Amino acid sequence: MTRFEEFDDFRLSAPGVDWETIFCVVALLAFGTVMVFSATSSSGAGDALAAANTGELKRHLASIGLAGAAALVVYRVPLSFWFRWSGIIGGLCIILLCIVFLPVVGKSVNGARRWIQIAGLSIQASELVKVGALIFAAAFTVKRQEFMHSFSRGFAPIAIPMVVVAFLLMQQPDLGATAVVAAEIMGVLFLGGLSMNIFLSVGAVVIGFVGFMIYMTPWRLSRVLAYLDPWSEEYVLGQSYQLSHSLIAFGRGELFGVGLGGSVEKLNYLPEAHTDFIMAVIAEETGFAGVILVLFIFYWLIRRAFEIGRQAIKLERYFAGLLAEGVGLWYGVQVIINVGVASGALPTKGLTLPFVSFGGSALLSSMIAIGLLLRVDRENKILMRGGQV
Repeated sequence: MTRFEEFDDFRLSAPGVDWETIFCVVALLAFGTVMVFSATSSSGAGDALAAANTGELKRHLASIGLAGAAALVVYRVPLSFWFRWSGIIGGLCIILLCIVFLPVVGKSVNGARRWIQIAGLSIQASELVKVGALIFAAAFTVKRQEFMHSFSRGFAPIAIPMVVVAFLLMQQPDLGATAVVAAEIMGVLFLGGLSMNIFLSVGAVVIGFVGFMIYMTPWRLSRVLAYLDPWSEEYVLGQSYQLSHSLIAFGRGELFGVGLGGSVEKLNYLPEAHTDFIMAVIAEETGFAGVILVLFIFYWLIRRAFEIGRQAIKLERYFAGLLAEGVGLWYGVQVIINVGVASGALPTKGLTLPFVSFGGSALLSSMIAIGLLLRVDRENKILMRGGQV
């Protein structure tokens, strides 16, 4: 056997990684790094401010390195491990959400208690819960597959932990994370065979509950009213301040943008320009073309997640399939909310843009999900080559 034949034999027997997924993730991380640096820098800044801006970039790069290492570790762990320990993972999610309310460990920022302080590091519990809730929901659906058309035996057992998690998230308060986690769980249950009647009924109850919470909470109601009329004198310098400046950024960008580093809104006009509203800076500096490019990469990544999930289901690996499709749902919902808020299509809500926004916890959870997705693809390929997992 020649060396070329040996190489071909190795290439066919050893499953490779999914390069489409990796390309999309690397492209988003690279683009995000450039935009985070741009959003945190300003021309003509003094030495102290310039050093602070460089510090933000270094923190972002360190977060990418840590998140990449976590994704690699998760990629090496068999999916059977996550399935076996899914119940414990679900319990840990609730414990994490309770820890943020402890006076010593929990950290409050701008009135919101969402972070756990450990050895000088701040971890946003809700970001890790997104991963844990996905694993728990996928495993629960497989274990209860035969009861998915029954409310009492199929949906009720998971409804209790869902309500507990939603309650704890709303106490932080974090309506954005609540929406993403609820969409993950309900989406996975529906894909796993949950009755359409149950799905629509629960969806109507959830929408009604969210509407009730908004109506009963003055500051949430004012956000919705500001969203409906962001240029009103009553809201333009208050609740709709972020939205109005985000819309200005979108308008200034036009088709091809004002160029990298040329944003005006990032100069202390638009709060959270490097996190929740980074899409506004992208729109201003790269224009409509840049926004479409980012959305296309997300579309390709989400499409690939569903393809990997569908392949796993064809191989009768339902936990793996639901896990992969759940990752696609998670990214899709979060991108829709983030871009919708920045463009004025949805009321203001704090959610980062996966892989692009600044934020260590968000990067960590997103990369862990990518590790799970790549593991599903790897095990699919091993089985299709006649191997065992």
